[in-house]
Amino acid sequence: MTACGTLTARLGDISFLNCAPIRWGLADSGAVHDVDLVSAAPERLAARLLSGDLDISPISLVRYLRHADDLYVLPGLGISSDGPVRSCHIVSRDPLEDLDGREVALSDASRSTTLLARMLLEDAIGVRPVYRTLRQDVEGMLKTARAAVVIGDDALRLQADVPRGLTVHDTGAMWRNWTGLPMVFAVWAARREFAQARPDVVREVRAALLDAVGRARSHPEEVAAAAAREARSGRAGALGTPVLLDYYRALDYSLGERQLAAIQEFAARAAARGEVPGPVSARVPVHAPALGG
Repeated sequence: MTACGTLTARLGDISFLNCAPIRWGLADSGAVHDVDLVSAAPERLAARLLSGDLDISPISLVRYLRHADDLYVLPGLGISSDGPVRSCHIVSRDPLEDLDGREVALSDASRSTTLLARMLLEDAIGVRPVYRTLRQDVEGMLKTARAAVVIGDDALRLQADVPRGLTVHDTGAMWRNWTGLPMVFAVWAARREFAQARPDVVREVRAALLDAVGRARSHPEEVAAAAAREARSGRAGALGTPVLLDYYRALDYSLGERQLAAIQEFAARAAARGEVPGPVSARVPVHAPALGG
């Protein structure tokens, strides 16, 4: 990334380990010094992007679909999995088929995964649970609920060491089995007014992010080791390098035709439920609009 002159783009960074490879790549290239990197949980980043406190940020798919008119998607960049994602789960004490009428706790840290979980439970499995949104704390959520929707590092640690009596259902794998498509959990987006005013900066940030992905993919062991060190300093405890290597093999940071088809499928299902505005075709980034236009 070339220097942005006197302007520093305010760039969101998901503070979970799913974006650790991006952080590593930006640091390796030196591009991290050209942006004002703001780390936070996904919902906090979305709120800051939509309020104008950030210029560019990863944003959950559901949040994007609800605010597509105000955002410009950076082509080629997303967070998805074509099968198990390892960090977005329905954690259950009961078989999912037995959750009809039972309480399912939804993480307040998520929009896309909680809606995905509801689709899977109601439309794919055919049960109608009673939902309750709670602060993400698996032990606390399961004090009354029979299942919980959990995302991020907590979910990753749960899969690595499943507590007795619980079953972890990977929502990425469930979506793939149901639709045959990847699941896109997030895209990178700029505020549309910022993209129109400073297309040069948006292009530079996009190039830096794509470069960061490439660097991370070329050094998987170094990235996993750095992420393991980051995990040890986190509140929920350590994760081993082998676990993180498997995790980053599962994650896909591209946004190609297959991922765009998956977004279209998710958006159509969400719109049919009244969860996102229509018409769907106008809100799905099949082709990104021209910068500055």
